[in-house]
Amino acid sequence: MPVIHTPATATAPATAVHCTEKGEGPALLLVHGHPFDHTMWQPQIDRFSRTHRVIAPDLRGYGATPLRTAPDPAPGTDGAPLATGLDVFADDLVAVLDALGVDDCVVVGLSMGGQIAMELYRGHPGRVRGLVLADTFPAAETDEGRAARNAMADRLLAGGAAAMRAYADEVLDRMVAPYNTHAAPHVHRMMCATDPAGAAAALRGRAERPDYRKTLTTVPFPALVVVGRDDSYTPVADAEDMHALLPHATLAVIEEAAHLPNLERADAFDAVLEEYLRSLGRPS
Repeated sequence: MPVIHTPATATAPATAVHCTEKGEGPALLLVHGHPFDHTMWQPQIDRFSRTHRVIAPDLRGYGATPLRTAPDPAPGTDGAPLATGLDVFADDLVAVLDALGVDDCVVVGLSMGGQIAMELYRGHPGRVRGLVLADTFPAAETDEGRAARNAMADRLLAGGAAAMRAYADEVLDRMVAPYNTHAAPHVHRMMCATDPAGAAAALRGRAERPDYRKTLTTVPFPALVVVGRDDSYTPVADAEDMHALLPHATLAVIEEAAHLPNLERADAFDAVLEEYLRSLGRPS
């Protein structure tokens, strides 16, 4: 597992990004959601590493990647709560691509990972040759949503691992449809294993995210929008609205799945992703 050391910046402390890299061919960057890690992509890592160079990082504060690697004069050290903005995640991904010698890639992002993918395209459009947005949405946070994310961040920080487990228990049936019992144990384990401080920082950063709707109207290449039919976090109507913003896009609705169709119905998800990748052809 490569470890990419990112420098401290004006908006983020240094950290060491851990990622799985497997296969050869065009680069395929898989960006996980909250509060998961790179193993949420294991079916896709196994399948697409036959034809692509698959790169699946643990985002900072998740999985094996720490929120920061050493104390330094970074946001949060002055008494303010630490927040990981989507731009920080995107910059980390650029550092990974640079370290691995990858000029451009197809980016697949789910939920928060989809918003990070949008931010990656917004800030570094030359690094993205394909965009897959799964179970996500582009709008900025509402006032109500901002308050809810910050309240949850406070709860996780105050309660630690016990609060993380309680949160996992509460949301499991929305992350994974109750009838998809094969996927639930893995999803629950990922959520329980997440560092509460990392999850809280991401919640605070995500609460302040920009609106990506105008950005999506500028995407010049074909994109793919995927959503689980029974997703209550990002319903099909949201996916349809996002699909309408993209100049060249395909919408795929995965039946019998909720918020994590890549795990709940991996074969169906992989089939639409494979068709999309084939339509892009090989990079020039």
